[in-house]
Amino acid sequence: MSIPTRSFQQVRDDLLARREIALLDVREEAPHAEAHPLFAANLPFSHLELLAYARIPRRDTAIVVLDDGEGLAEQSAVRFIALGYRNVSILAGGVSGWKAAGGELFQDVNVPSKSFGELVESKRHTPSLSAEEVKALLDAKEDVVVLDARRFDEYQNMNIPTSVSVPGAELVLRVREMAPDPRTRVIVNCAGRTRSIIGTQSLVNAGIPNQVHALRNGTIGWTLAGQQLEHGNSRQFPVGVATETRVQAAGDARAVADRAGVKRLDRQGLQAFRADATRTTYQFDVRTPQEYEAGHLPGFLSAPGGQLVQETESNATVRGARIVLVDDDGVRANMTASWLAQMAWEVYVLDGVTAQQLSEQGPAKRELPPAPQSEKISPQTLAAWLERKDGTVVLDFATSANYVKQHIPGAWFALRSQLPEALKAVPPAERYVVTCGSSLLAAYVIGDLAALTDKPVFLLEGGDNGWKAAGLPIETGATALASPRIDRYRRPYEGTDNPASAMQAYLDWEFGLVEQLGRDGTHGFYVI
Repeated sequence: MSIPTRSFQQVRDDLLARREIALLDVREEAPHAEAHPLFAANLPFSHLELLAYARIPRRDTAIVVLDDGEGLAEQSAVRFIALGYRNVSILAGGVSGWKAAGGELFQDVNVPSKSFGELVESKRHTPSLSAEEVKALLDAKEDVVVLDARRFDEYQNMNIPTSVSVPGAELVLRVREMAPDPRTRVIVNCAGRTRSIIGTQSLVNAGIPNQVHALRNGTIGWTLAGQQLEHGNSRQFPVGVATETRVQAAGDARAVADRAGVKRLDRQGLQAFRADATRTTYQFDVRTPQEYEAGHLPGFLSAPGGQLVQETESNATVRGARIVLVDDDGVRANMTASWLAQMAWEVYVLDGVTAQQLSEQGPAKRELPPAPQSEKISPQTLAAWLERKDGTVVLDFATSANYVKQHIPGAWFALRSQLPEALKAVPPAERYVVTCGSSLLAAYVIGDLAALTDKPVFLLEGGDNGWKAAGLPIETGATALASPRIDRYRRPYEGTDNPASAMQAYLDWEFGLVEQLGRDGTHGFYVI
């Protein structure tokens, strides 16, 4: 199949003109984090079928795939076309070609959001305190509250002493009840810098009367200062909010959204957007996942606002698309939208939503392409085959982190993107059994594996979870790696076992992002 190419200049022109484009780095996350264009969203070939329809909902979207010469761009382009996408091309020269043409390359993940956060601080001089200054306040029992703006699971992993989990979009809604005395100092932290900056500036923009500071460099700064973090805490914001507080916060948030140029939408306008086949419209509910599952508008996906601002390209992968946000309080959607608008998105808040309209419950229903035909076997059958030692090889396509947590004894971890190399590492097989956590992803690998081996391939019914539920033994650890663990980039701000040099290098990199933005020139960001 002949796939057209698209040049650096053509892609750059699309970005500058705000035309819709899905620029997709189809490598695994670790190589993606080493170098990629600013707006290249990571959509690995390994998970393509699971992600494509939600992240690129319109089948005639201009898709440009890239790698760095690994051959994954070609494979992904063919797969996208097979899934019904009609405007697919390959970036000429890939990552190296982008650089050779004069394009700027960025490291790490979620770079548009992180570079925007640095721009905000440079323009607004967002107030901050060092780790040593914050610790001194806490030690002196000063009137201080520390609000952690990360996801709750990140907070549980490690937190600043006394801090409470208040994910970013919740701050403006809840701060007045967590610090009702305007003399109380509010400190916002995250693991590094971005969510601290955006959270603090959100409170400043909303005009709360308290003195507000970001914890400079977050838990990284705290660790580099030689100070101890806490682990395993579960302190969260109170669920309820008084009517007076909500009304005040809603008015503040609406004023910020209006200043940022956020657009308004009613249900009739939403229907018109949904009927418009010429544009991509993302629909996100920015409340907590628990609120979303209790009741949400049909057609909306869950994307808590703080993480949506932090990981925008992982949710809205088509640059130049429209974004519609909704909540049930007039605070979280407006504050989230105010940041997305400044990140040069065409963003709307859906007004006039009633509780009765939040009629759909549970997690979002994902549209997935049909999986290849497969012959399924039960966990008991697989156990019997393994007992006989008759040439059955189990390949586990779960994420490497989940594989390490639990897998079938003797199963080999493999990445779909590295399948030919993985097959060289495993013993000779008479048959293969593929699995992952649920076997959902593994089902899409069957055709690839059968073509490469010409051996029978079976799908484990229920995957690793089904095996465990059947009471069969589980193995832990990185016991049999047929592929390298490159499916996830090791973030320097996760955990406390990273070398101090890596943490400091990460901070130094963040400080340089504003300069990189200037050299790239395609972002369109502005700061109110």
